[in-house]
Amino acid sequence: MAQPYSVGQVAELLGLHVKTVRGYVRDGRLKAVRIGKQYRIRPEDLEAFTGQPVEPPARETARRLRRVEVSSVIQVDAIAPDAVRRLANILTAAIAVRHDDADRLHLQSVYDEQRASLKVIVIGGLADTAELIRLAGTLIEDER
Repeated sequence: MAQPYSVGQVAELLGLHVKTVRGYVRDGRLKAVRIGKQYRIRPEDLEAFTGQPVEPPARETARRLRRVEVSSVIQVDAIAPDAVRRLANILTAAIAVRHDDADRLHLQSVYDEQRASLKVIVIGGLADTAELIRLAGTLIEDER
């Protein structure tokens, strides 16, 4: 059985924008299964949508479509609520300016006021996550 395609892979195969493919899925025109926050499209559903056989990506394309993600947790103790708000706002703004949905960074922050402890969870590509962690480190050091 062939592996299901991601929305990004289908967009690449059909020469469409990721948002267009996602719209087809949401409208029900392209059958897909939702796994977490992502859709997966079976090859046979893609063939039914296009009306013709879909060639699997060539080895070079498959390599180019390979994704590597990292999950990181940043914990900051002894941080004041106003510093948490500033940090969360700046980090959220930093990831919001990106326009590439395929490599979008995901950020979640949780603050325990009683312990004055902040946890920031970052999920995304290696380079972008590292860049966001460096930014967080700089901002945290500036708060001291």
